[in-house]
Amino acid sequence: MEFLHDDIYIEQVLNGNTKAFAFLVDKYKVLVYTVAFRILRNHEDTEEIVQDAFVKAYHALDSFEKKSKFSTWLHRIVYNSAISKTRKKKLETNPLDDFLIENYSIDNTFENLDELTHEEQKTLLDVLISKLDPEESAIISMYYISDHSTDEIAEITGLSQSNVKVKLHRIRAKLQVYLKQYLKKNISKIQT
Repeated sequence: MEFLHDDIYIEQVLNGNTKAFAFLVDKYKVLVYTVAFRILRNHEDTEEIVQDAFVKAYHALDSFEKKSKFSTWLHRIVYNSAISKTRKKKLETNPLDDFLIENYSIDNTFENLDELTHEEQKTLLDVLISKLDPEESAIISMYYISDHSTDEIAEITGLSQSNVKVKLHRIRAKLQVYLKQYLKKNISKIQT
């Protein structure tokens, strides 16, 4: 299905055609679900947050000022809702020591990755991202999977653009550490 520009649907909703909002839901439901799931890592909580986010967006649509894209505005609602839910649940994470991240050698980290198929590499990436804390997982997913710019991520998360860049750098470093640890632990399984 080919969608019209978001502004058309927004105007229709604001003019009383509430059914037009269904097109926005259809257009963004996969992306919204992905962002929420990267943070929550639980299908039931994710579905709840996705529904809540669309309801919040619908009720706040008249306050959407069009200073950014609708998708960016919607992602901010989802991001904030999901982060709030994780704070309420007080999920425990085991962050890596910053000293370890900054001083971990990344030489030869990717030696054996060529032996993996594309599907195995994708699965491995999902495993590594799942080890990140929810905010880090969301940020790296927004940047690489959803193709958001650092400006858009800053707008969605409420962080400064420089803070987003620093976080992306640290997250990449963590992923390299996780990858090296994973490969070290599983190299014999990969080669057999």
